[in-house]
Amino acid sequence: MFNNPARNDWLLLAGFSAVVLCLPVLLEPIGAAYPALMQKFCIFGIFAIGFNILFGLTGYLSFGHAAFLGVGSYAAVWSFKLFTMNAIPAIVMAVVFAALFAVVIGYVSLKRSGIYFSILTLAFAQMCYNLVYSVLTPLTNGETGLQLSLQDPRVIDAMFIEPAAGLPRVNLFALNISGGGYAGFYLCAVMLIICFFIAMCIFRSPFGMMLRAIKSNQTRMRYTGFNTRPYLLTAFVISGMYAGLAGGLMAVTDPLVGAERMQWTASGEVVLMTILGGAGTLVGPVLGAAVIKYCENIFSSFSPGTLHGAFGFLPDAIEDPIVSFLSLFVGDGWNLTLGVVFMLIVIFLPGGIMEGLRRIRMMFNRRPGNGRKIPATQTQPAE
Repeated sequence: MFNNPARNDWLLLAGFSAVVLCLPVLLEPIGAAYPALMQKFCIFGIFAIGFNILFGLTGYLSFGHAAFLGVGSYAAVWSFKLFTMNAIPAIVMAVVFAALFAVVIGYVSLKRSGIYFSILTLAFAQMCYNLVYSVLTPLTNGETGLQLSLQDPRVIDAMFIEPAAGLPRVNLFALNISGGGYAGFYLCAVMLIICFFIAMCIFRSPFGMMLRAIKSNQTRMRYTGFNTRPYLLTAFVISGMYAGLAGGLMAVTDPLVGAERMQWTASGEVVLMTILGGAGTLVGPVLGAAVIKYCENIFSSFSPGTLHGAFGFLPDAIEDPIVSFLSLFVGDGWNLTLGVVFMLIVIFLPGGIMEGLRRIRMMFNRRPGNGRKIPATQTQPAE
């Protein structure tokens, strides 16, 4: 299924790993170098990479991936409640339950393609959300959310660890993970690097080529005798496992989960991340996830007072209108900023951020002498 990565792939992996592990230094100038936000970058990067395996390679647009995110989170928290506060069993349970859930939903949804497939996944996700919110309250605690309590059995911890006062913390072999510290960030960073490597192997493998062929012309493949359904189901399950892992890491870094993680808005968010960064690329979804989470956490924290401090050097006649206008795009209106960014990317860079980076690279790769430019490959808009 997988080919051995080429030399350029190893260089890409090394560069990607270096950037991820050095995020505390690289993000300091833009005010995003705190562990809780960097954890979100890594977790949603994993979520977007997994979604891109399905959407970017096969063209099948799922509007229900938040269901796997929620299943992974609930499975991880139940692992903490029933067995142990160690992060490894929780992550394994999150991935396994998400995979089983993806097999069921994928088997039914992949009977259709196109918009019908998207509607089916959306319907399944909303059904799961309503079940979690109201019907399965003994397992999910409904709108209050599932959280730890002192009465939880934690049978494995009870055999080896003396119970202490207060709620226990998530650990990785005595290393505290929860609480928004650097230990949690580096766990998420390592998992992101591993997931990136697996995705790279999939992209370069015959399996990945088969998925691209399905996106290009599935009907022609069927006429040549290929049964595309097993490939699609495998891609769907792998994508669901990535989402389950992301949900499990959310619970590991903050052992509390609510039904809102399974809402359709969470599914739409990962679609935006993938398209914004560049569907069908390796690094693009991670960049898209970082941009959206940066806008959500940074611009939403701005207030009119912050803007007045930034533009205080201007005369009042100029400062007040500028602050009044920009106030619409920060704080509670940060979604307007995200909307403007997304609109500009889709209009001018239909291939996402990665297309912009390719164009910049082509500008520096012009042939010297006659001034002729190297013809650039036309990037197709994400479908």
